Order: sequence, then C-alpha cells, then structure tokens
Amino acid sequence: MVVAPAGETRRVGRRHPRSGSLDHRPGLKKTKLRPHLKKCWTIPPHANGEFSARMEDVLAVYARPHDSARPVVCMDEKPYQLLGHAREPIPATPGHDRKEDSEYVRHGTCSIFVWVEPLRGWRHVDAHPRRTKLDWAHQVDRLLTCDYPDAEKVVLVMDNLNTHTIGSLYEAFPPEKAFGLAQRLEIHYTPKHGSWLNIAEIELSALTGQCLDRRIDDLGVLNTELAAWQQATNADQRQVNWHFTTADARVKLRHLYPEQLEATAY
Repeated sequence: MVVAPAGETRRVGRRHPRSGSLDHRPGLKKTKLRPHLKKCWTIPPHANGEFSARMEDVLAVYARPHDSARPVVCMDEKPYQLLGHAREPIPATPGHDRKEDSEYVRHGTCSIFVWVEPLRGWRHVDAHPRRTKLDWAHQVDRLLTCDYPDAEKVVLVMDNLNTHTIGSLYEAFPPEKAFGLAQRLEIHYTPKHGSWLNIAEIELSALTGQCLDRRIDDLGVLNTELAAWQQATNADQRQVNWHFTTADARVKLRHLYPEQLEATAY
C-alpha cells in the first residue's frame, strides 16, 4: 500500500505482480470506484430559479457591446499567504535544478484585489493586509475617481460577499460621497456557487500561475510584483472574449433550471 505524506497526493494504481511497479494501463475500467481520489468542484444547486436568474443576468451583461460611458468591470479577491524560506534555497547548477526546503516561515496573510475590464483588456491588481468593508469601499472609490473618472456608470460584476455592498460605502465615507459613488455603480452579482461566471476569477487564476508561483514574504515586494504583472498584461491589452451565452446555458445547463409548474386555479 502506498501512503502519501500529509499535504501530498500520489497516484495509486495496481502493482504489476512481477515488477512491483504501478500499473496505469489505459484498459483499466474507469467505472471502478476510487475512494482514495477526489476532485473538488463548485457544485451549483439543481433546478434553482435564483441561480438561473442571476446567471442569465450576468450573461446578458457580458453580451453588451463595449461602451466607454458604461464600461463593464469585473472584480474578485483572494487570500494570499506571505511565506519566507526557513533555509536559503540552493541555486540551480548545470544538470541540477534549484532546490528549496519544504519548510517555510509564515509572515502573515493579505488579500489580493483584482479588477478587469474584459473588452478593453485592462487590469488593476493590488494587495492589502485585510479584506474588510472599508478596504472594498476605498477600492471602489479609487476605481470611480482614478480609473474611470469620466464614466457615467461602471457596470460592476462581482461575487455576493458580505463586504461587496453599497452599505460598505456608507461605513467608509460621509453620506454625500457614499451616495455619489453608489449612483455611479450598476451592480450585478454572480449566483452563489456560480463564481465561475466572474471573469475576474479567471484573471486571478492566470495571475496565480504567472506571478504567484513562488514564495513572497513581504507585502511591499508582493505589490511590486503585482504591479509588474499588471503593467505587462495591460501593455499586451489581452482582451477576454466570453463565448458562453444565455442560449448555451438553457441547453447545456438545463438541469439548473426549475421545471415549470401549471398555476392552480382558484
């Protein structure tokens, strides 16, 4: 029996009777139960009207043509651990890869905010020590006053977290300013268990693979790296072409829609 250390996943197969090596032949039945393996999914509810309504609302927003007066912007955030090396890594040499000790030193946590306008190919990314209502409110203030000062409204797509509300603006600013900011927002929430509909989540995945695939132990260094990634990505003006439409959802995800029941006559 193969026992994997804590935190490590190993593939387990049938051992060959002679060589003792693991057998991963393609002929093995895929229908066989494999309780030692699992995949993590964000599973949406079955036949749920609220999910369907919010999904179609977001898909309708993505179908809009580009409008500089009402730009569509997506936002998301993720926690990030600041980690340092317990021992200095051994540099790479010819024929030998760089070696890092598996032990690390925690230097706290932070939250990375990402904002993306898909049709323009624009991103803004920065990290903050916390993800409170005040942090989100000040991010919105920067978005509206610095990034989009001339926009009539910003159409904002985001997850329905407890900090992502108009009330957060009133907790951070005087009512006159909070009201002014709120009037320039058109908010559309992704459904619960439907964060895959948020384009900013896709950008976070790309950011993680391209910029955060190493240990960073300081918030200032992290923001420097994020700024470099942001500058390079914006210079490339890589747009996001969203192809999944409402018509596709009604066919491919029809199990998410509730069955229509006939009204009872009284």
